[in-house]
Amino acid sequence: MRSFPTLLQPLRLLRSLTAACTLALFISGCQSPGVDGLTASKAPAEISGPAASAIAGDMVSRLAEQIGPGTATVSLKQDSSPFGQALEAALKGWGYAVVTDQKTDSAARTVPLAYVVIPFEGQVLARLSTNSVELGRGYVVSTTGAQPASALSVMKRG
Repeated sequence: MRSFPTLLQPLRLLRSLTAACTLALFISGCQSPGVDGLTASKAPAEISGPAASAIAGDMVSRLAEQIGPGTATVSLKQDSSPFGQALEAALKGWGYAVVTDQKTDSAARTVPLAYVVIPFEGQVLARLSTNSVELGRGYVVSTTGAQPASALSVMKRG
């Protein structure tokens, strides 16, 4: 006869698989690029400033790995959340020019950027989307910051 802890292992595996599938659905859905760029950005206001800065800093450093640091003007549809402000500061810190709600010179290389940050099962899932790449990652958030809780998910468009 199997012991009680041994019987719990399949349940733990099922819960992990469910969380992984949910993260995959989150990363693959919601905001896809359209003809005129990406959909609006949003983040919950209840994420603390230090947590928003930690998440934005990590995500922008990963974005820079994909599109090159400071190589483009980023067009950002921003909200007034702490994450929106932290994302703009992180982009500028990496050398990107950032424009919000305005047209840019068509000769300049402009990268439309959308983001979404949502709470999910005690974590926060963050996603950055451009026309060529989407990045997603889960974070454990506290009032003093945030730590990555999952591997970075990268989806490149051809």
